[in-house]
Amino acid sequence: MRATALYGAAGSLILSAVAAAPATGAPPHGTREDRGTVVAAARAVAAGVTFGACPAEEDLPPTVECAVVRVPLDYADPWGRQIGLAVSRVRATGGLSARQGALLYNPGGPGGSGMYFPALAKEPAWKRIAEAYDMVGYAPRGVGRSAPISCLHPVEFTKGPTAAPVHPTAAEKGKGIARARAYARGCAHNAGPALRHYHSLNNVRDLEVLRAALGERRLTFLGASYGTYLGAVYAMMFPDRVRRMVLDSPVDPDPARIWYRSNLEQSLAFEGRWADFRAWVARHHATYGLGTTPQQVQASYDRARALLARKPADGTVGPGQLHSAFTRTVYNDLYWPRRALALSAYLKGDPRQLVKQAKPRVSEAAEEENGNAVYTAVQCNDAPWPADWAVWDRDNTALARRAPFETWANVWMNLPCAYWQPPRQRPVDVRTGPGDVPPLLILAAERDAATPYAGALRLQERLAGSALVTERGAGTHGISGGDNSCVNRHMEAYLLTGRTPVGGAAGGPPPPPAPGGGGPRGGGRGGAFKQKKRAPTKQV
Repeated sequence: MRATALYGAAGSLILSAVAAAPATGAPPHGTREDRGTVVAAARAVAAGVTFGACPAEEDLPPTVECAVVRVPLDYADPWGRQIGLAVSRVRATGGLSARQGALLYNPGGPGGSGMYFPALAKEPAWKRIAEAYDMVGYAPRGVGRSAPISCLHPVEFTKGPTAAPVHPTAAEKGKGIARARAYARGCAHNAGPALRHYHSLNNVRDLEVLRAALGERRLTFLGASYGTYLGAVYAMMFPDRVRRMVLDSPVDPDPARIWYRSNLEQSLAFEGRWADFRAWVARHHATYGLGTTPQQVQASYDRARALLARKPADGTVGPGQLHSAFTRTVYNDLYWPRRALALSAYLKGDPRQLVKQAKPRVSEAAEEENGNAVYTAVQCNDAPWPADWAVWDRDNTALARRAPFETWANVWMNLPCAYWQPPRQRPVDVRTGPGDVPPLLILAAERDAATPYAGALRLQERLAGSALVTERGAGTHGISGGDNSCVNRHMEAYLLTGRTPVGGAAGGPPPPPAPGGGGPRGGGRGGAFKQKKRAPTKQV
């Protein structure tokens, strides 16, 4: 996008880019950032976007084309420093008569890249949607080629083996505090003053500029996980710019939960989902030999942890790498067979499968560290966090008695926020009234642990007129375009016609995975949107 001054004839573009009055509960317009967003969006309309071949580093099929859209680093200074957002696209396949516009996708994280999204256009679940829409992905600010940030050398970030104490000692907590302080300092040192501009409100403003650059009068958006929060806040800030939105696996938008309390709730929900995995493994004891009850499966897992603490597999896979690999089972059932098979083989004396699935990959280190840096920056900048370690210690020591699987890993991932440099944003009180925005479609799995189901119910309450489609008894995180034909039918009908199910809808889960060795390969992408869960980077 060219940073061209817009005067004269372009003045009408500025007027057309002005957002409507905010919906009920939205932050008041008229701030410098609001005026800067108007300028940036108008500039994007004038510049448009030029697509061409994608860089080799994106590793996308030749059917996908790429571009860069420029946005202000600081919306209070729209003529100041500009950063480029990497964008990808596959044009609608149904021709001009069928085309409804662009469908813009955000995969969540924060720290996830949606650049791969257009490559899904040929998948059966997306075929009819891809006929009607240009499928558009992008890397949010800070991610990949979009003005990337880093807080720690990638090799240092991913090196193993590491420990992952379930109930850390005082000495272990002290080391964790020191690491968190050092990580926060590294973020501040590497990014400098720009770091303060990586937060959700600017991500939402970037969405508005992307809409304008794509030439869309209103936004059609698909957000997963944290991407649902961006969609909900966009609906507050730019209600008249909303066309259709699918919010898949939604974050609870209650400002009191952004983000410290939401992480406590997530850790508790992880325990229930970890129990689902152990129950499934126990039902297939004949295949895996890990125990006939969930308690026995836990004992097998704990034995593997103890063995790896004494002697890491391949010199790189310790308890921390084991935990990272098995955390993926909480996100997607498709990981269950491979993880159980690897654990079984390891306990029988063959570590090869476990090493293959859990060993840190040097080739992915930079991407993982970048994703975690963006996650940390956005979460820490978005809202106040407890600055007193005693609060973290009290809350999580108590929680770990009920939910030992993920609690302390979650603490260490988020603790840099206790030592983060101000300023911090104030979370938006997401709330729309009747008629503020068109009906929105919410999709949620009842046992999703990354974004617990209660958050979907609260989001529906806050977005007047929205409809909720529930996948009963299921826990995979990110269900659009997955294995549930009922979910996909509702999503397709909504995106193609705007129709939502009256009173919502509910359906059962897809069949559980069969025992054996199937599922995503270790370190690969799982979930309906190939979302990444590479601990410690996570979807929220």
